[in-house]
Amino acid sequence: MAHSDTIARSGTRTERTTSPRRGWVWVAAAAAVLVIAVLGILIGSVVIPLDGIWQVLSSHLLGSSTTADAVQNQIVWDVRVPRVLAGVLVGAALAVTGVVIQAVVRNPLGDPYVIGVTPGASLGAVAAIVLGAGLSWFGVAAAAFVGALVAFAAIVALARRGRGWAPGRVILSGVAIGYLLSAATYFLQVMATPAQLQRALYWTLGSVAGVGWSALPLLTVVTVAGSAWLLLRGRWLDALASGPELARSQGVPVGRFQAELMGIAALMTACVVAVVGGVGFVGLVIPHAARFLVGAAHRRVLAASLLLGAAFLPAADILARTVLAPTELPIGIITAAVGAPLFIAQLARTDRKAPA
Repeated sequence: MAHSDTIARSGTRTERTTSPRRGWVWVAAAAAVLVIAVLGILIGSVVIPLDGIWQVLSSHLLGSSTTADAVQNQIVWDVRVPRVLAGVLVGAALAVTGVVIQAVVRNPLGDPYVIGVTPGASLGAVAAIVLGAGLSWFGVAAAAFVGALVAFAAIVALARRGRGWAPGRVILSGVAIGYLLSAATYFLQVMATPAQLQRALYWTLGSVAGVGWSALPLLTVVTVAGSAWLLLRGRWLDALASGPELARSQGVPVGRFQAELMGIAALMTACVVAVVGGVGFVGLVIPHAARFLVGAAHRRVLAASLLLGAAFLPAADILARTVLAPTELPIGIITAAVGAPLFIAQLARTDRKAPA
């Protein structure tokens, strides 16, 4: 309870200090998503003039009669646009999932790794790559999805106590299952051929490079529907973050609500990892940044996290394809390299403001 009281006090203090600029936060975050998305379409190994990009986009979105160059059309519409959209959706989904997990486990270090979904999906994908005898991308994605849900089911079995979830048991179960699954993943990588190992490495670290239009409908539906459901439960999330006893006194069915939250978080994360692989730090860092900007109320934190995540991941993807161009880095390297210092800085700032 002391931990939740500290969060509540710090959230109230943050809310008071950021209220005058909160309106600008929403405008700036939405503008950042738009600007970064445009840059993601503009930037690439092949230089395409602005008028060429406009011709491609207008022909598809506005029904323009202007005929776009075939090569430019393929690069912009078939490669860059779905890649940017995937980055926006994945960033939003992981950020929102991080908010939910931190509320359920009542721990600021909660993220999709804690509930075992990411290690489970990575094991499923690597097993399909190494043992699947040349499975297609869809087969690997399906194996990752199944692995994520199986891992989550194992943690549910370990963490459930009566009608609710003990936050400490969730974390300990997730850490134990995560280490076990990671060990199995590393063992399979040792068995892999060099070509399989390279493919497995990119999957475990994450990349939006190969995402096409066919992968976007499911990712869009899961992200939009899951985020909308969570936004509607903002008040219950506020009560849950203050402790199960207080939540029950306010009429929240704690056990059922926790199970629903964890199920949605697992489903969203499983879909993300199945499409782009394991991407770390988004669900850990973005919720903290959102609380700093808009306060502690979960409805605002969820909305801000959605926008910040939708801007952060496409920006990381731009860095991943430009830092060592023409070689592309897995996006997980960028999110870790950027996210870890930001998180450390946030911890240092919190320690300076904490009472002695």
